[in-house]
Amino acid sequence: MLKEFKTFAMRGNIVDLAVGVIIGVAFGKVVSSLVEDLIMPPIGLLLGHVNFSELFINLSGKSYETLAAAKAAGAPTVNYGIFLNSVINFLIVAFAVFLVVHEVNRWTRKPEAPATKDCPQCAMAIPLAAKRCSHCTTQLA
Repeated sequence: MLKEFKTFAMRGNIVDLAVGVIIGVAFGKVVSSLVEDLIMPPIGLLLGHVNFSELFINLSGKSYETLAAAKAAGAPTVNYGIFLNSVINFLIVAFAVFLVVHEVNRWTRKPEAPATKDCPQCAMAIPLAAKRCSHCTTQLA
């Protein structure tokens, strides 16, 4: 059983997947920092010094100044500011992945095979499967 597990774990696809997951986690941390530290502060400033991570709805009926104070008191909250940060984070990650996949597809795209060939006598384009040129009626090999 240990030998089978080793064979399974060392297959190329599993190793590639593990590398992809590790790089994806690191990339996610970079994007999270980009959103939380570089993108959201200017947006919050433009909207009147709003810190999105501090936006919440208190469900307990008591008043709390900050989300940290509400959590410390054990009050139930709806943390929609953190959710907004997560949505923006997701959109940036999705766009970055789209750009990477788009570029990889451009690099790996195979050229399409031609659907026609030129007649050796009249140089007109004819279908690849043609046995006779429709322009000059030359018999094709």
